[in-house]
Amino acid sequence: MKLGEVKHNWTTKQIRKIMDMPFNDLIFQAQTIHRMHFNPNEVQTSTLVNIKSGGCAEDCAYCSQSARNQTNIEKEQMMEVQEVLEQALVAQERGATRLCMGAAWRNPTKKDFPRVLEMVKVVKAMGMETCLTLGMLDEIQIQQLKDVGLDYYNHNLDTSEAFYPQIITTRTFQDRLDTIDKVQKAGINVCSGGIIGMGEQHKDRAELLKTFGNMHIHPNSVPINLLVPIEGTPLAHMRDKTDSFEFIRIIATARIVMPQTYVRLSAGRMTLTDEAQALCFMGGANSIFYGDKLLTTDNPEAGHDESLFAKLGIQMQRNIKAESQAKKMASQITELTA
Repeated sequence: MKLGEVKHNWTTKQIRKIMDMPFNDLIFQAQTIHRMHFNPNEVQTSTLVNIKSGGCAEDCAYCSQSARNQTNIEKEQMMEVQEVLEQALVAQERGATRLCMGAAWRNPTKKDFPRVLEMVKVVKAMGMETCLTLGMLDEIQIQQLKDVGLDYYNHNLDTSEAFYPQIITTRTFQDRLDTIDKVQKAGINVCSGGIIGMGEQHKDRAELLKTFGNMHIHPNSVPINLLVPIEGTPLAHMRDKTDSFEFIRIIATARIVMPQTYVRLSAGRMTLTDEAQALCFMGGANSIFYGDKLLTTDNPEAGHDESLFAKLGIQMQRNIKAESQAKKMASQITELTA
């Protein structure tokens, strides 16, 4: 196998060997492969908007929005399209190229789904990329999303198949794989990631990356989250269970296993130092969630990210189409609200 070649037949042994390389060798190899496929000094930025919070029927042990967990998150109705548009404009002005819209659902309802489709339409009209995370989908819903031009669908695997039942019991690991498969077959890009620090073992992290790496199409984006323990959830006690070097190793291994995938720093960045994040970028991370909030947890302020990028000489990926349409959309909104 040539360095940087895309493959889909990884073994757990191969991935663990990569993860356990001397740290300098791992970072060097990941950075070398990264440069084969991407601009090493450019980062894609996405902003996440919670379009419907709380009351989810799933029992995910990490989630503040599960109706089964005793958190202080109140159930809220789904946002209006205008609210989403306003948040999209702010995100676009800050430099985000993609708007990711998440709803706390096991699966979307027939009543609310038409509004979701409208949200995709208006955000795309701005020239931004669109992403949704709504839980499980049926074939009709997937086709409707395809018809309105959805760019990405997020459906995280969270952890390895073996450890998965320790975290979620209301939906199987295979359920998630089936949804991803249906979305990919419809021609919609997939965003799917995992969470580090939930009590899983080193081997579980390797198994998770193997699952992604052996998909017939690698996910376009793989967000790697560091657990944010939330009071009222079963994982509230899981604090400081993963050191930053282990997290960086996962990032670098993901880059080697999936050379053409955007590897995204996601939840948990508040606990990473600037130096740790710099090593993540050196190890092949080239995407972040950009904005002060990730659904219900805190995220570094946009100004802090901009300062870090300036220190590292990193540029935010531009969306030329969005820039050319932003003023036009802003003027249209002004006319509608006048």
